[in-house]
Amino acid sequence: MSIPVLTAVAWPYANGPRHIGHVSGFGVPSDVFSRYQRMAGNRVLMVSGTDEHGTPITVQADKEGLTSQQTADKYTRQIGQDLQGLGLTYDLFTRTSTGNHAEVTQQIFLALHRNGYVVPKTTTGAISPSTGRTLPDRYIEGTCPICGYDGARGDQCDNCGNQLDAAELINPKSRINGETPKFVETEHLFLDLPAFTESLGKWLSTKTDWRPNVVNFTKNLLDDMRPRPITRDLDWGVKIPLDGWRDQPLKRFYVWFDAVIGYFSASVEWARRSGNPDAWQEFWNNPDARGYYFMGKDNITFHAQIWPALLLGHNGAGDKGGQVGPYGKLNLPDEIVSSEFLTMSGSKFSTSRGTVIYVNDFLREFGPDTLRYFIAVAGPETQDTDFTWDEFVRRTNFELANEWGNLVNRSISMAHKNNGAIPAPVKPAAADEELKALSRKAFETVGGHLQRSRFKLAATEAMRVVSAANRYLSDQEPWKLKDDPERRDAVLHTALQVVSDANTLLTPFLPHSAQKVHEALGGTGVWAAQPELRDVEDLDIPGRINPILTGDYAAEQARWESIPIEVGRPLSKPTPLFAKLDPKLGETGPEWAPIVSE
Repeated sequence: MSIPVLTAVAWPYANGPRHIGHVSGFGVPSDVFSRYQRMAGNRVLMVSGTDEHGTPITVQADKEGLTSQQTADKYTRQIGQDLQGLGLTYDLFTRTSTGNHAEVTQQIFLALHRNGYVVPKTTTGAISPSTGRTLPDRYIEGTCPICGYDGARGDQCDNCGNQLDAAELINPKSRINGETPKFVETEHLFLDLPAFTESLGKWLSTKTDWRPNVVNFTKNLLDDMRPRPITRDLDWGVKIPLDGWRDQPLKRFYVWFDAVIGYFSASVEWARRSGNPDAWQEFWNNPDARGYYFMGKDNITFHAQIWPALLLGHNGAGDKGGQVGPYGKLNLPDEIVSSEFLTMSGSKFSTSRGTVIYVNDFLREFGPDTLRYFIAVAGPETQDTDFTWDEFVRRTNFELANEWGNLVNRSISMAHKNNGAIPAPVKPAAADEELKALSRKAFETVGGHLQRSRFKLAATEAMRVVSAANRYLSDQEPWKLKDDPERRDAVLHTALQVVSDANTLLTPFLPHSAQKVHEALGGTGVWAAQPELRDVEDLDIPGRINPILTGDYAAEQARWESIPIEVGRPLSKPTPLFAKLDPKLGETGPEWAPIVSE
């Protein structure tokens, strides 16, 4: 039975191009999952966009001599191009500076406010002594007063996971210029997190099947439920729709507050653009729908605690009760699919330190599918994983080129040379049926792993079919069966059937090359659809043009099943699927790559 599946993908900051560490956490895993779900017959809504508000944008704007809007415009387009190049099939990849997003954010806030989950509070805010500007908590670093970690942020310690106030840090310093911030009193609105202790705890207690890293982290969340500020002293962001607040030039919603609402606002925008403004309800109000959230591990708090609390508050389902908000009862997340970090020599990718491999550079030299495959089979799914050029070259050469590419090339080449078309299996043998049975069974195994976002196991099982097919060809030696053409044709038919099956199994991981294999087997039309980057007018701000990622994915032919190949379908001589890389690349990396000392 077809079910609605929401794939909610973390929102990248629009303050610079994305590197491969970013897309290993939110990008590739979410697309592999969504492509599988569509192939399995489910209705998928994959949404995200660029996170454009807050200090990260204003800091970058100052560096480049641009306005905040100009900076967001610049990097939103660049990020969209990178994600399109990777083949990430967003139904809508939008941005948080749209009029639609502002309206939805304000409506969610007003529902929380009416239900009593927003409280005003005078607090201590940080000011930059040299500029007089507000310094957000995340731009202050110091020693954690709880665990002693040197490098805790002013809003949270990534080492122990505790929520912090910047004023609590030992020896606080500005991450922007290193100066010691000045702390002054200011009034802000806070989300009353303690008012969700019971309701949030009850919900979290049901999520025992999440990834271990998420389950272990969330166990500690209920121990430190303090009110959390949802407004900032800043002139860039969504305005606060309350009397006494809406006209203040330096009061905006905190970027984390409006960013998580983006999952819902993007769904509303998608529906409005689809011609059916209520289409989002199938994914958000339907109790049979499933919601999966993809991100890196540094975002677990916002998706396992903050966003569920906002949804509970809107629904009037927090500890204080309340009325259901204007969007009806909204579904809470079903699964938090959090990846660990992709590192280089044990360190996080860092633009400021020069330890970075940009997606655009990688795609230009190696194409999208080699990176997609590496992230899936060797990425940081459940633990921090070091990216090395040696491992990338090994995976590309031995698994993609030697195993998969070689199987496709020699199977189709022999059939093309001897038959010119897909031959008939007129003289089958037990070995043929054994291999085809293995291939058919893999759909259940690989599909089961993909359903649970176990990408490494899924890719490994798919490649196991490829390895079995290569052994089969080596054992049967069809090139030696000139005197027995009927048996040769049966062997080649079997090999081509398994190539077709393996191509389907690998389509979520390798969509670009899957299209090529489909065509090499004589297929026509779209096998694996790709996203488009389009310029559209903002739905609510006249004259504003926004680049969005979207696509028509219903037209693709790929389905999660073994489809019998068509005897007699003409075959052309194939071209290599993957080019082998120079082994020396594994030692040095390309010239443009960062040099990292061991």
